[in-house]
Amino acid sequence: MKKLSLILSLIFVTTGLLGCQQSGKEEELTNEISKNGTNSTTQNMPKNMPEDFDFYIQFGVQKKNEVNTFKDTVTKDLIADGIATTELILTEEEMKNIYEKMQEINIVETKEFTPEPINGTVCMQEPYEEDVWKIMINGESFTHVISGKYCEPTNEAKQLVELRNYVLNIIKSKDEYKSLPVSNGGYE
Repeated sequence: MKKLSLILSLIFVTTGLLGCQQSGKEEELTNEISKNGTNSTTQNMPKNMPEDFDFYIQFGVQKKNEVNTFKDTVTKDLIADGIATTELILTEEEMKNIYEKMQEINIVETKEFTPEPINGTVCMQEPYEEDVWKIMINGESFTHVISGKYCEPTNEAKQLVELRNYVLNIIKSKDEYKSLPVSNGGYE
């Protein structure tokens, strides 16, 4: 029923038939949707971290590294020695801090990760890392895929890489992560 109400509200707002605003808790919990000049949908995250907030990051040259708050696990790419996975639970405070970082870059918004060509070409490099993000907020799933193949990533790609590094710094400070084996080898 709430979804139907939200959809109807959005239809009225985008067609200009409804001129009133939501207030109180309803506004806080509802994703606001608006159109920008490029016809892409912009969504804002709820002010407070929802109870169902979780995320999954898969990253690295072969995307074998993983942080998964759905399962409370972390996986480390050991390169020549395979992978190692351990249970790792982030605290409520750590999750709130990560959520706030996601709010700063509005992670639920449509992003542009492919740079504009310069003189008709886009510089690419190998090997390169890729990040796959899956985020759950208020029952909605959001996915972003970032390729590190571009020599000059977009600002939005840089923001998600910085966010990944922020999460990794938290993870690497944990005893569970420190107990994982050291990676052996490298990628060419």
